[in-house]
Amino acid sequence: MNDIVPAQFDLADGFAAHALSWARSLGAPAQSLAVLPGVARALSLAASAGHVCLPLTELQDAEDGAQALTAEVLRERLLHSGLVATEDEIHGRRPSPQPMVLDAGGRLYLRRFFDLECRLATALAARARARTAEPVGEGVAALLDTLFPARAEETGPDWQKLAVALALDGRLTVISGGPGTGKTTTVAALLACLLQGEPALRIALAAPTGKAAARMLEALRDRAASLPPALRARLPDEAHTVHRLLGVTPAPGRFRHDADNPLAIDVLVVDEASMLDLALAARLFDALPAETRVVLLGDKDQLAAVEAGAVFAELSAARTLTPAALERLAMLCGTAVEEISPALAGDAAAAGEGGAGGAALADSVIWLTESRRFRRDSGIGRLAADINTGNGTAALAWLQAGEDAAAQWIADDSARPGPQTLARMEAGYAPYLDCLRDQRGDVQTRVAAAFAAFDRFRVLAAVHDGPRGLAALNAHLERHLRAALGLPAATGSAGRWYPGRPLIVLRNDYLLGLYNGDVGLCLADERGELAVHFPRSGGGYRAVAPLRLPEHDTAFALTVHKSQGSEFDEVLLVLPAAPSRVLTRELLYTGVTRAARRVALAGPPDVFLAACAERTRRHAGLAARLARCQHAGLR
Repeated sequence: MNDIVPAQFDLADGFAAHALSWARSLGAPAQSLAVLPGVARALSLAASAGHVCLPLTELQDAEDGAQALTAEVLRERLLHSGLVATEDEIHGRRPSPQPMVLDAGGRLYLRRFFDLECRLATALAARARARTAEPVGEGVAALLDTLFPARAEETGPDWQKLAVALALDGRLTVISGGPGTGKTTTVAALLACLLQGEPALRIALAAPTGKAAARMLEALRDRAASLPPALRARLPDEAHTVHRLLGVTPAPGRFRHDADNPLAIDVLVVDEASMLDLALAARLFDALPAETRVVLLGDKDQLAAVEAGAVFAELSAARTLTPAALERLAMLCGTAVEEISPALAGDAAAAGEGGAGGAALADSVIWLTESRRFRRDSGIGRLAADINTGNGTAALAWLQAGEDAAAQWIADDSARPGPQTLARMEAGYAPYLDCLRDQRGDVQTRVAAAFAAFDRFRVLAAVHDGPRGLAALNAHLERHLRAALGLPAATGSAGRWYPGRPLIVLRNDYLLGLYNGDVGLCLADERGELAVHFPRSGGGYRAVAPLRLPEHDTAFALTVHKSQGSEFDEVLLVLPAAPSRVLTRELLYTGVTRAARRVALAGPPDVFLAACAERTRRHAGLAARLARCQHAGLR
């Protein structure tokens, strides 16, 4: 759940007062007026915390005198307030002006979120039902065999190969997999197959952040190195943020591309799709032509978007393959149906409520479960698996035993980071400091070396505030760098800029081409003047004057949220001194899996255990909206 700032409480109070005044003007009964402000306030705060809706069962604490209300009584009072519409009324012929909606499953929505969810579900269901018109020929099957040769040492189906085959047949494919499971390899193979059949395909690559987009493009180039040169030359040479792809306009929340001005693309691949919030996902699908093939890549176990919604987690909650699809996949991949089916058997039970919309997305969702980067039984892979299953006690005991140098525990239960934690932070950046001291070579050479040294290690913070939060960790590391390099202490605004300062962009600036999440390094140029250097998407670096930068912050340490879409050789994850509602197993899992080689966690044992036991909850009803679309499509 997201942190709620004071301004959001003010907004919630304002909405509650407005709702009460509006209901009074409509002549609502006293019983409805009694519950309406509390419900309106709770719904507004829920949206600020990332929820799309709230179940009535969580709102029934509203009191009528000394007696708590049942969900059914609360439902009746809300519907009599004049401000709450039913789902059937919203879908009726006459427009309904009410600002809140109550669906058949007892979920209460702000009207805006309900409309967005309906739009997205309709677009997804229609695209999932659409099959590609052109049959997949023998040439593609042969290319699949070349791209995914038989693996003599491994048993079971090759899910990467199956994912490509599935995507060749549909207009929507959702591919979920953890780090190292081959999502980018799968996409490279898919694009190669598509381009072999249609060399002139217009392909777009996108991700929610600039960092994720750049990393996707780099990874795709690496994976495509083994492709035939003719196919490799046709792959995209640019990746966009989703906002940039849609085209930002001066009007908040409006984009240049929408249903009336769709994107001119044949294939869209979106990486790190777990970071898509409901509003952005809805607007992205609004802007896509019906015939565009869409591939969403992500990790269903990672943190959800900062804004409201957990779209990718809902879409990938269950993978349903029809008998016809299984037969087709078996034929294309040379894999027996009997090998594929057993892996799907437990999905419905594991999916929970999110699986309710699985039928609407049949033959559109697939999971990659085998990590080539981490073995499940060792190091980061074992730790991530234990966290993901909520097995905190076993994970902590294993960490404390120090059995694997790739995953380490630093016992640190003090209010401020202890000496061992601080020493690990400082040691992690020692190669970066050595690089800053070395002034040999031209500016581009020194910038490239600085980025290579800086990106090998990162401190991740679980919380923003407090002595173990983001600001305090960055302040300590800044003092350490200044002292190590013999720089004076910061004084005034000019002192904010110094050689070696890393920063992260917090707001998109389309004129400068800088995007939320971009990381730059402040280094001296040829004239000895400080400039902030950012990687170019095509290679190399560009310099931006510090005064021109959009909103930004120092980035020795990042929040786990901001680290999504990034990968570092080593990571130190600093936990707070006490359990926090934002500290969940999804946050731990996301932080741990940012590390490619080694991860260390520093904090009190009880905080780690509490986080493993706490799941991120995002109330939403996209699965229910998809199920309604499926029912309507079958009638």
